[in-house]
Amino acid sequence: MPREEKAGVHVLPISVEYGGRELTITPTAVETDRGLVLIDVGPPGAVDPLSVHLESLGYELADVWLVVLTHHDGDHAGGLSELLERVDAVVATHREEAPFVTGSRDPIKGSGDRYPPAAVDVELTGGVRIPTLSGPMEVVETPGHAPGHVSLYVPEGGLLIAGDALVADGEEPLSGPKPEFTPEMDRALESVAELATLEIDRTICFHGGYVDRGTDAIRDVANRAIE
Repeated sequence: MPREEKAGVHVLPISVEYGGRELTITPTAVETDRGLVLIDVGPPGAVDPLSVHLESLGYELADVWLVVLTHHDGDHAGGLSELLERVDAVVATHREEAPFVTGSRDPIKGSGDRYPPAAVDVELTGGVRIPTLSGPMEVVETPGHAPGHVSLYVPEGGLLIAGDALVADGEEPLSGPKPEFTPEMDRALESVAELATLEIDRTICFHGGYVDRGTDAIRDVANRAIE
């Protein structure tokens, strides 16, 4: 079931088939005056379970007016084309991720696995703020796992939506991105260190969901990488 971690922020854990295995992922919906911002979609096949989650919250897919992709990996962006067949939403991602989403370049992981391309309407940079009912949601550049990976930070709630900059499905409450899926691990760990400078109380990871951990745990991840 979806879970509200802060007023107006809903995690939407779903299980999908991806890469020949069952995968649990966690897109996030954030309420705004205009409707919902959906952060990451999931792979092909994710739209129907997302719709079920939203209906349980009293929303419909049509209430999604903005989709923010943290990066272009297929488990985050592969279902975007399917979603856009059913909703008229604006699509935003970092300018370095946009060519992979639109099909100008092949994905850099998954052996060039090419999901259906989709248009990108807004190219993001760090510092952009999106108004939400939870307060301004700020785009934070967290490259490494992907060239233009971004995370979303809601300062008023001390909430970080980390994408794949952090994961929460291992032995530790929080850990850095998985090395086998992170082409620039040193750069990714620098991004973790940057996140540790923010005032964070709780974190939502795409892999692992909600974690009641923040700045101290993120700093521990960065320090463990140095040791």
